[in-house]
Amino acid sequence: MTTPAIDTAALTRRFGDFTAVQDVNLRVDAGQFFGFLGPNGAGKSTTIKMLTGLLAPTSGTIRILGEDLKQNSAELKRQIGVVPEGMALFGRLTAEEYLRFVGRMYGLDRATTIQRTQELLEFMQLADERKKLITDFSHGMQKKLAMAAAVIHGPRVLFLDEPFEGVDAVAAGTLKAMLQRMIARGATVFLTSHVLEIVERLCTHVAIIHRGQLVAQGSLEELRAGQANADGASPSGGKQRSLEEIFLEIVGTDREGNPAATAPEQELSWLS
Repeated sequence: MTTPAIDTAALTRRFGDFTAVQDVNLRVDAGQFFGFLGPNGAGKSTTIKMLTGLLAPTSGTIRILGEDLKQNSAELKRQIGVVPEGMALFGRLTAEEYLRFVGRMYGLDRATTIQRTQELLEFMQLADERKKLITDFSHGMQKKLAMAAAVIHGPRVLFLDEPFEGVDAVAAGTLKAMLQRMIARGATVFLTSHVLEIVERLCTHVAIIHRGQLVAQGSLEELRAGQANADGASPSGGKQRSLEEIFLEIVGTDREGNPAATAPEQELSWLS
C-alpha cells in the first residue's frame, strides 16, 4: 500500500466551547485530485489551516507525505503549496518582487527563482503588470498571483481554497490545465470550492464535511453509485446521482441523519 499524501486521525479543533472540526479521519492518496466540500461554516477552512500548519489542532494527528506534521513542520511546508482563503499577499510589493521573495523563502537559488518568476508571470498573464503594486491588482489578478506563489517551488501537495473565485473563464481554463499537468506528474491537489460543477469536472475523489464532521468520503464513482460513507466504504446499489444531488441530500440532514427542518417560506415585501 502506498503512503497517502494526506492522512488524519481523529482530527479535532475547538474554539472555546465550540467544536469546529470533530474526529475527522481523512485519507488522500498521492496523485489524487481531491475535492473537499461542505456548506458555509462546516469546517473546511479550519481543516485546511490545520493541514497546512497554520492552525494547531486541539487533538488528533496529521501526516503529510507519511511524516507527522507536528514533528516535521518546517520540512513539510517546503513540500506543500497553499492558496489560502484570504490569499495573504503583501500589497506593497510588486508581483515580481513577491514571487522572488516567495521563491527564496522556499529555498530556491537566485537563478532558479528569477527564471520561474518570469515564467509564472507570463503563464498567469501578469507580465505586463509586473511593476504594479499588488494592492492595485483586481481580485482575479491577486488570485492568479497567489496561485503562482503556491507552485513556484514545485510542491508535492497543493492546497487550494476557492482558487477560481473571481478568476475569468480564460484564466480559469489555464489554471485547470496546469493543475491537471501537476496531477499527471504525481502531485496531489486538495481543492475546496462551492462550485460543484468545477469539483465534479476536475476531481476524482471527494469528501464532504458537515457541522464539523466528515459525512462522506470516496471516489466520484462511489458517491454517484450509492454515496460513499465517511470511512470510504461504498454501499452497493442505488441509481447514479449527480454530485449536487448527493451534496444537497447530505447537508440537508441533522447530526443523526434525519431530514433537517425546512425553513418557513418567506418573502421580501418590496419584491413580492
